[in-house]
Amino acid sequence: MSGSRATLGVDLHLEPAGTGGLRRGLTDALRDAVRTGRLAPGTRLPSSRSLAADLGIARNTVADAYADLVAEGWLTARQGSGTRVSDRAVAAQQGTGRAPRRPEATRPAHSLVPGTPDLASFPRAEWLKAARRALAAAPYDALGYGDPRGRPELRAALAGYLARARGVRTDPETIVITAGFSHALRVLGTVLRARGVRTVAVESYGLDVHRGLLHAAGLATPPLPYDELGTDTTEPGDAGAVLLTPAHQFPMGTPLHPDRRAALVDRCRRTGALILEDDYDGEFRYDRQPVGALQGLDPDRVAYLGTASKSLAPGLRLGWMVLPPALVDEVASAKGTLHSVGVLDQLTLAEFITSGAYDRHVRSARLRYRRRRDALAAAVADRAPRVRVTGIAAGLHAVLRLPPGTERSVVQAAAWQGLALHGLAFHRHPEAVAEPVDALVVGYGTPSDSAWGGALEALCRVLP
Repeated sequence: MSGSRATLGVDLHLEPAGTGGLRRGLTDALRDAVRTGRLAPGTRLPSSRSLAADLGIARNTVADAYADLVAEGWLTARQGSGTRVSDRAVAAQQGTGRAPRRPEATRPAHSLVPGTPDLASFPRAEWLKAARRALAAAPYDALGYGDPRGRPELRAALAGYLARARGVRTDPETIVITAGFSHALRVLGTVLRARGVRTVAVESYGLDVHRGLLHAAGLATPPLPYDELGTDTTEPGDAGAVLLTPAHQFPMGTPLHPDRRAALVDRCRRTGALILEDDYDGEFRYDRQPVGALQGLDPDRVAYLGTASKSLAPGLRLGWMVLPPALVDEVASAKGTLHSVGVLDQLTLAEFITSGAYDRHVRSARLRYRRRRDALAAAVADRAPRVRVTGIAAGLHAVLRLPPGTERSVVQAAAWQGLALHGLAFHRHPEAVAEPVDALVVGYGTPSDSAWGGALEALCRVLP
């Protein structure tokens, strides 16, 4: 059927030509269109009936050609989704003189990686209303360079909110606005190094990116012991500062024991060391009263760090530091030499908080995540009774304790199933001395509502 054409997309034509018959000619033409990139990954092809009508050939010929290319991996076919170009990387056609495209990592079908909220639930309409009101009310000088500590409207709104919701003792003068937690840690690392600090003790389980930021500032990060009571803060050695997640240890999910909270604060008062409190998900508590901020015990020894990354979205790049008064000027000066935060986003968040929209959104999100947590616990109990779900009284993730020796194989099986998942070993400090525990860190806040059921089912399929 040489010379016949079917339009499959904008300015994309197919010519099933060749000497091996219609089926082979159509198969070769489709394969060539995929290989050369004229049919992009994810493109939905016409139904076999439609393409057969366009080409003037039998429907079975088109169906057979599609089946051949599905078997080869060039196409995928799913019930209700039609036939699509596979997400596999495509190389440039040989002989074109162009270099092959670099292979791209296959995007997982589902993600339960911790650290991200349900981005589909971001309150777009309310945020837009707040942005309009904030911009209309903003003074002209708000659009200038301004105070390196951040806009006074946001610092005032945060001072009231943090005192009410997290028990933080502060006023707007001791708050510095940052572009998220990493920005805050980078600034504090610079200040601590300039003050002569050489060591910041960290938890045995945490994020390697945070240790990396401290290392980049020239600071050592020895791990604190971890036991059945959580992080052991009684012997931080000669560390000039300690980085902790005391309200909800990440990723283990336990709060810092009350005796250890008090002992750490007392020790830092004696030695002059600083506590860096990462309150990354303080709004989300389910089965118990919220654990108040450690900062409330001694505002002169604790730098409290929070963000909107879990409550709203990490892409906003909005965070804050509540600092001991003696640190404010040094931190503001160091921050001024790095980079600041968009004024309009600061004003919008201030309006979002003061209008009550932030509280309403957090209450709604808390209910959504609690339902997911309950569904996760029930599904694991039913489908994988050897797995124990822990760390679920708060936060957006759970720790699934696995039978000994199974963590690596479960994470690998999840990858084969198209499920992105972190094992506990991913978050373990390389110098931690405690006996390794086999577990998964499941971020049940990550999927959208529409994807949650599929992600949970994929998880249950790989559990031992």
